[in-house]
Amino acid sequence: MAMVSDAEKPETANRGKYATLLEPALWTYVDRVNAWYPPEMDLPVDQQRALYDTMCRAFHRGYPAGVEASDGTVAAGGHAIPVRRYHLAGKAPQAMVVYYHGGGFVLGGLDSHDDICAEICAGTGFAVLSADYRLAPEHLHPAAFDDALAVFEWAAATTALPIVLCGESAGGNLAAAVAHAARRHARPAIGQVLIYPELGSDESAGSYVEHAEAPLLTLSDIEFYRQVRSGKAQAPDDPTFSPLRDTDFSGLPPTVVISAQCDPLSSDGEAYRDRILAAGGRSWWHEEPRLVHSFLRARKTVPRAGEAFTRIVAAIATLGKGEWPY
Repeated sequence: MAMVSDAEKPETANRGKYATLLEPALWTYVDRVNAWYPPEMDLPVDQQRALYDTMCRAFHRGYPAGVEASDGTVAAGGHAIPVRRYHLAGKAPQAMVVYYHGGGFVLGGLDSHDDICAEICAGTGFAVLSADYRLAPEHLHPAAFDDALAVFEWAAATTALPIVLCGESAGGNLAAAVAHAARRHARPAIGQVLIYPELGSDESAGSYVEHAEAPLLTLSDIEFYRQVRSGKAQAPDDPTFSPLRDTDFSGLPPTVVISAQCDPLSSDGEAYRDRILAAGGRSWWHEEPRLVHSFLRARKTVPRAGEAFTRIVAAIATLGKGEWPY
């Protein structure tokens, strides 16, 4: 979430170069997010989560016809990881999507991205398994990664369906980290779709500089969430923390990365694609013009965001069928 001073309320904030770059409908969305989850709030984590969850409920669009969901848990290392499985009633899925939600590794859960998972299920016909991994600061890295990997391994062991990894923002980081860790698994993922992921690129260049003060996510926000997640002993070159720090990009599943132009993280997608291609793999990166971080929540009110979401769902469907049209 963007962090500006309390004096800079959404309706009076200096929008700078984004004033005309972003269309009015997108500004309406940005202002609505900032109204629900106020910038620069100084509250304990549990209260921040409560506000974030309230905002997510306000944006919830319900389930498409035919989508059903059920909750369960995955046992992992002495604790249970909550999961939610989505399926289309009366239809046998051809693949499973393992989905990791965003929220800076601090916020979110099964409910925060519930309708997005339901729409992915409806749009692809695939089963979707959403993972409620442990959050920081109570659980520092590698807790979230360990849970993300455990959910993938459980899915691979309990279904014969091909698996597509998918995540947005922090969840994109987890999906990529799992793809790297599980590439030599007996049943590796058939593909991965990363949505404006945080992967650990060079913060002194590219979008990190050009869009350091972008609406809804700034460079200082990224650094804050990274510090909350890592603790003091985090190794900077740990690929389970920052997948772009890996030294080996071979053997990864076909990868689609969708970024937003007005997002400090956009360069991560480009760099990740290039590393996979250089290692002989398949990867496609697309930067959605004039969109901001978290645009998935604007998919019903901003046509540009809706079109981007349609591309994301199509990419998941294509990879789940074992195809590569890019």
